[in-house]
Amino acid sequence: MNFGCNRLKTLAAAALALLLVIGILPVQAQQPSGSKSRVVLQVSDGDAAKWNLALNNARNLQADLGAGNVDIEIVAYGPGIGMLKADSAVGVRVGEALASGVKVVACENTMRGQKLTKPDMLPDVGYVSAGVVEIMQKQQQGWAYIRP
Repeated sequence: MNFGCNRLKTLAAAALALLLVIGILPVQAQQPSGSKSRVVLQVSDGDAAKWNLALNNARNLQADLGAGNVDIEIVAYGPGIGMLKADSAVGVRVGEALASGVKVVACENTMRGQKLTKPDMLPDVGYVSAGVVEIMQKQQQGWAYIRP
């Protein structure tokens, strides 16, 4: 009986090892050794606390990985777009993130829906036609997705 039990444990260990290898290979194919990490953050809440959390995430990623080792894009749409307006409660922090190399983009679909124009927005903010499409495409390109 011991022989059969040991054989079963060996087969189970081999199967687990195979599953781990199969699960790891696609990640390595998307993120080759030595390449930059890429992260897209979604902010669709009109809450300054959520924005501060997203901005903290971006700052921490740059601090931990090195700003030159990570591409970060924050995509704002829906109610989250309000924090990119010129009178934003987090405008100074958004400006600091932009200055540190974080890309911050506003959804033009949301802007049209809220009757906002580019002069209504913070300077240096980028624009995408559809925030959800931008996030989807980034994920398809292998970017990590975070929604604080």
